[in-house]
Amino acid sequence: MRKPFSNRSAMTLLRSAAVVLLSVALSVGTPSQSSAQQVTALMQSIAEAASSSKDLSEYYRATGYKPVFTDSSGRARNRRQALLRALEAAPDHGLAPYDTTLLKANMRAIKSDRDLGRAEVAMAQLFLDYARDMQTGQLVPSRVDSGIVRKVQYRDGVSLLDNFAKSTPAAYLRKLSPTSPEYTRLLKEKLVLEKTLGAGGWGAKVSGSKLEPGQSGANVVTLRNRLMAMGYLKRSASTVYDDAITKAVQAFQTNHGLTADGVAGAGTLKELNTDPEDRLASVHVALERERWTNFDRGSRHIWVNVVDFTAKIIDNGKVTFETRSVVGANDSDRRTPEFSDMMSHMVINPTWNVPRSIAVNEYLPLMQKNAGAAGHLRLVDSRGRTVDRANVNFASYTARTFPFNLKQPPSDRNALGLVKFMFPNKYNIYLHDTPAKSLFGRESRAFSHGCIRLNDPFDFAYALLAKQSGNPEAEFQAHLKTGRETVVNLKKDVPVHIIYRTAVTNPKGGMEYRRDVYGRDAKIWAALQKQGVQLRAVGS
Repeated sequence: MRKPFSNRSAMTLLRSAAVVLLSVALSVGTPSQSSAQQVTALMQSIAEAASSSKDLSEYYRATGYKPVFTDSSGRARNRRQALLRALEAAPDHGLAPYDTTLLKANMRAIKSDRDLGRAEVAMAQLFLDYARDMQTGQLVPSRVDSGIVRKVQYRDGVSLLDNFAKSTPAAYLRKLSPTSPEYTRLLKEKLVLEKTLGAGGWGAKVSGSKLEPGQSGANVVTLRNRLMAMGYLKRSASTVYDDAITKAVQAFQTNHGLTADGVAGAGTLKELNTDPEDRLASVHVALERERWTNFDRGSRHIWVNVVDFTAKIIDNGKVTFETRSVVGANDSDRRTPEFSDMMSHMVINPTWNVPRSIAVNEYLPLMQKNAGAAGHLRLVDSRGRTVDRANVNFASYTARTFPFNLKQPPSDRNALGLVKFMFPNKYNIYLHDTPAKSLFGRESRAFSHGCIRLNDPFDFAYALLAKQSGNPEAEFQAHLKTGRETVVNLKKDVPVHIIYRTAVTNPKGGMEYRRDVYGRDAKIWAALQKQGVQLRAVGS
């Protein structure tokens, strides 16, 4: 549980009186009066207490150290009451509870202007903590996992306080949370799961290693009951794995990223037997992730969900194109990172410039054994000249000293396929075609070196070009047929958001869950628990 600002060390809170007087004099003094005459005990107390926070110091200095929460006006009382109510309701949003006990005690024990000033700043700090937690999350993504390199767009604390002081308090606090439909639906699902916990869960777990249509017995009855409890099956007394149960299993499989064959195999049973507590934890993590992406994503944007193995084009909130994807393998140096950037162009008939890490760690050992290995790759020196392999003693080089680059010319066998989509970034991640089409038939598709491979790259290109071409397919194919590497710029850059969501709402109702491929959500949940976030069970 968070501790209030007023608990900080007095040494941290207080600065020298001379510095305080000088700052006050500079901000509120007049030529006809000395600074000492104008400094009240309340102003000095606010200045001292706010001195350890850049935002608070700047805000109070700009307003002449006027209190926001602790004067005797009705507006200040409304701000106090609205903030305390919002803090108490924070767990409704999946936030950790705020400890206001000491603050309330200090408010009741105020005996001097110095006490009042400290309480003022303590409440202002609580407001900033709450506002930032609600708007942009409680955690710093990169501190949880190095693969979450997303840059959160933090709000300016001075503006937050200034806008709050000028607004209707309760209404302003309500508008701090993300306004996306996804966030609203996640909150509803959170309550549904909390009521499920309050009612005792989804019943007994299903035993056995595999159940399939036509079977009967106790395990089938347990499966039937669990599907009914989860809302996938209408009330039934069947003891046979019939058509209704088969369709319910298929619906469940679809909503959990499984092959929808209607057979309750090991993978399906594992997901079916997942506890509602675990699903609720996933929703908590999704809420935090939604706060991290609480910004304008673009009326048209590309949405790549790593754990869903899909890439989508979204126009004005609606999915207008979707394709399967292959993402980075679950290895420390191959996992696809999470970030946002701007797609600026596509390259048709691309050359594959083999990343150095792949060249020296994968191909160099092969060429040290056989100089002709990986013959589809050209050896290029630092001046871009092709080097004859017969003249190179590969055994004389190490990963650190290898002086050459490897390139694969354009062709339908190129590792990038026939088109790549570029949003230049320091992680060297992009979307591209691939000749390895068989991987798209897999249920789990984490196989690449980190980039995102697309199952339907040509259609993806047509959809992007449709905004700037009367005949996007013909334009694309004309470039493709030349066999030459060609850059096609997008007239308007398109935001690309690479995300990782194991819990996603269905706009028509219900939830979809995916497996935590890289274990990132488990880390986030552990970090949220460390902050004080708790699962709740509520009465229906």
